[in-house]
Amino acid sequence: MSAVVYAQRDVRRARYAVAAVFAAHGAVTGSFATRVPWIQDHAGVSAGQLGLALAFPALGASVAMPLAGRVTHRFGARGALRGLMALWSLSLVLPSFAPGLLTLCLALFTYGATAGMADVAMNALGVEVENRLGKSIMSGLHGMWSAGALVGSAAGTLAAHLGADARLHHVLAAAVLTVLGVTACSWVLDLRPAEDEDPPPRFALPPRSALLIGAVGFCAVFAEGASLDWSAVYLEDQLGTSAGLAAACTTGFTLTMAVARIAGDRVVDRFGAVRTVRTGGVLAALGGLLIVLATHPAVAMGGFALMGLGIAVVVPLCFAAAGRSGPSPSQAIAGVATITYTSGLVAPSAIGTLAQATSLVVSFTLVTVLSCGLAAFAGVLRPGGRGRGRPETSRPDAAVPGPRP
Repeated sequence: MSAVVYAQRDVRRARYAVAAVFAAHGAVTGSFATRVPWIQDHAGVSAGQLGLALAFPALGASVAMPLAGRVTHRFGARGALRGLMALWSLSLVLPSFAPGLLTLCLALFTYGATAGMADVAMNALGVEVENRLGKSIMSGLHGMWSAGALVGSAAGTLAAHLGADARLHHVLAAAVLTVLGVTACSWVLDLRPAEDEDPPPRFALPPRSALLIGAVGFCAVFAEGASLDWSAVYLEDQLGTSAGLAAACTTGFTLTMAVARIAGDRVVDRFGAVRTVRTGGVLAALGGLLIVLATHPAVAMGGFALMGLGIAVVVPLCFAAAGRSGPSPSQAIAGVATITYTSGLVAPSAIGTLAQATSLVVSFTLVTVLSCGLAAFAGVLRPGGRGRGRPETSRPDAAVPGPRP
């Protein structure tokens, strides 16, 4: 293992570089999401076929994320992230050129695979910078991802409003975001393995610690996916609101999460990850109760806002905890990422299936129960399951994917 030590100014610069990478990653997602209707029309697929195709990004991510540690070992953290971000940004163009269902599924599988590997690599570097700074930054990094997604969505909405061809839009967006992402990677920490270090396995089951941490992330992402995809439907169907007000509820939920993530690091530094997640679980459960008991749209909208506030910092803290959870942090981070991706895939369909069998009120009762799980099991985010307060982010020598330089 090399003995090179970064100066604090280089670590601070790396923090801003990783934040820019998170924003670029989010902007790719936002750019894609707004043009899905155009892609559906161009590929000539039905709503059911589109639903099948949209499962392939999560499938691709789940298959590819365990490979991220090996890529990092082979090329170093900076080189791996630079290459993965370029592949991820450029993969944005693939779905819009797909002429049919099969090619769309293959394009979305590639899109998801590159997204997942870049996700693991950038979170691993974020954990390393957090450990070197000795204070929480992961919530803010994920807030930058949300901000990037909002910017990408806004640009995509404008392109759709102008009737722009999604192929042209995505080629231009991919070019800009590739340049931005690759340039930002020039200032991230260049972590490299020792000469005698064995490469990580291509595929391996995540450690037990990652499964427990991932379970907490699963609860949060389930609530997030349910709220994003079903909040507008809930207000329209259950409370009889207009489509515009229902859409505003979803937008408000997204903005609440973005703002809470950007501001969340100060809260984590003050109270620690465990207490923050426990409090967040209580807030999310309270929001769920307001949703299921609401008889007026304003009450339900307040419930969704509380839900967003409560779950906002959970996933960033799960990644941070995974990066400190054992001898193979990259494997742990990939495991947690796989579980959370799976939750995001399962949540919308599970809510819909349960609602069809019973009602949306029952579906969001399930979301409320899972939110209670955040408060009940937040202790797994504590290193070693013991202690409290700020030790979660105060170890500058904590383990990360691959040895430090």
